[in-house]
Amino acid sequence: MEELLSQLEAYRQEIATYPITNAQQLEEYRIKYLGTKGLVKGLFGEMKNVPGDKRKEFGQVLNDFKQFAEEKYNTAKETTVSSEAATVSQIDLSLPGNPTQFGTRHPINTVRKRIIDIFNRLGFAVADGPEIEDDWHNFTALNLPENHPARDMQDTFYIHQNPDWLLRTHTSNVQIREMEKGQLPIRVICPGRVYRNETISARAHCFFHQVEGLYIDEHVSFADLKQTLYFFVQELFGKDVKVRFRPSYFPFTEPSAEMDVSCFICGGKGCRVCKHTGWVEILGCGMVHPKVLENCGIDSEKYTGYAFGMGIERITMLLYGINDLRLFSENDIRFLRQFQGAV
Repeated sequence: MEELLSQLEAYRQEIATYPITNAQQLEEYRIKYLGTKGLVKGLFGEMKNVPGDKRKEFGQVLNDFKQFAEEKYNTAKETTVSSEAATVSQIDLSLPGNPTQFGTRHPINTVRKRIIDIFNRLGFAVADGPEIEDDWHNFTALNLPENHPARDMQDTFYIHQNPDWLLRTHTSNVQIREMEKGQLPIRVICPGRVYRNETISARAHCFFHQVEGLYIDEHVSFADLKQTLYFFVQELFGKDVKVRFRPSYFPFTEPSAEMDVSCFICGGKGCRVCKHTGWVEILGCGMVHPKVLENCGIDSEKYTGYAFGMGIERITMLLYGINDLRLFSENDIRFLRQFQGAV
C-alpha cells in the first residue's frame, strides 16, 4: 500500500503540472486520466491488491485523488471555453467570405451540346468512331478512290502508310461504319474532332470539330434534307435567320449543296470572317451517292438518304461574335471566362 500511495503522490504532481491551453490538450487530458481506460480507472482496479483492513482507507485516498483530477479538468474546461469564445468574438462575421472560383464549359462544347439537343428532338441518335482511321473508311468508301483530286482538299496527317492509317479528315468515317452495320433505317449525327493539313488563320486550323448527320430510309428526298436544315438553323440562330443554298460538289453526295447564313458578326456588311460577302457557309449537304450506299452493302435502288456536315467552330464564331478561330485553342483564361454564364 505504501508503494501505491507513493505512486498517487507522483501522479498528483504530474496532474498539477499538466499543460492545458486548448481544446485538444483538454481532450487528451480527459482520455489519459479520466477516460474508461484512463489512470484513475486503473488505480481503482488496484483495490484488489490492497489488504482488507486497509481498503477503506485506500478507497478514501483514491476518491480524493479522483476529485483532484476532475477539478483540474473542470477548471481547465472553463478557461479553455472562455478563451475560445473570446477568440470567436474577435472575428468580424460581417466580412465577405473568400469567393469560390468556378470553371466554365468551353464554348465549343456548349455549342456542340446545343446542336446535339436540336437533332435529338428530330430523332437523331449520336454515333462515335475512331479519330485514327484507315483509308477505306476515311476516303475510298466515300467515293474518293486513290489519286482522286478531291483528296487534295482533305490533306491530312498520316500515321502509317501501306496500309494507310491517318487522322480522320471528317466524321464521315463514323457514317460509313454505321452503314456497314446494315441496321436500317439510319438516323444519326456524328460529332467529333477532325484534322487537316491547313494553314492556321482566323478562319482555319489544323484541327477542328464537326457534327455530321446521316439519314437513310426508303423514299428520303432532298426536300426532307432542306426542311431538316431549315428547322436546325432557326432553332439555333432564331426565326429571322437568312438562309441560302448554293449548288456544290462532294464526291459522296449527289446532288450536293452548301448552306449559308447571313453573317451575324458584321450584320451582312462584310468582314474577314465572311470574306466581305455578308454570308458565311456553315455546312455542306446532299443526297448520299449511290456508290457510297453500294460500298456499304446497301441497296441503292431501294434506299436513299441525305447527309450533311458542319464545323462547330464556325457556328460558335457566329453565335458569340468571335472573329478569330484561333482563340478557341489558345487556352487564354481571359477569353474563356467570358463564357462563365453559358449553359
